[in-house]
Amino acid sequence: MPEPIINLTDAAAARVQSLMSKADKGVAGLRVGLSTRGCSGLSYVVEYAEEAKQFEEVVEDKGVKVFIDPAATMFLIGATMDYREGKFESGFVFENPNAKGTCGCGESFHV
Repeated sequence: MPEPIINLTDAAAARVQSLMSKADKGVAGLRVGLSTRGCSGLSYVVEYAEEAKQFEEVVEDKGVKVFIDPAATMFLIGATMDYREGKFESGFVFENPNAKGTCGCGESFHV
């Protein structure tokens, strides 16, 4: 069986489960994509996914589904999706071996 495009930490999977349980309507999981924005050019986008779109990869891990936008696939191969809570912010964090650099605030990256 091939390696998944991204790996989920236990904290990320728990947060996905929590978000899905609080969604207003039935969701199948979360979708991860990229947006062109920020100082470095690319930024991660995480949103609810009701179903898989055409050509999306589906990562099933730790009881949750994460749908990978096909336009983001080549930028996310080998990445790890984590969820961190800190004193001043919380959110999904990506450790991406494809990123060659990030902006100072960590909101965007470039390859």
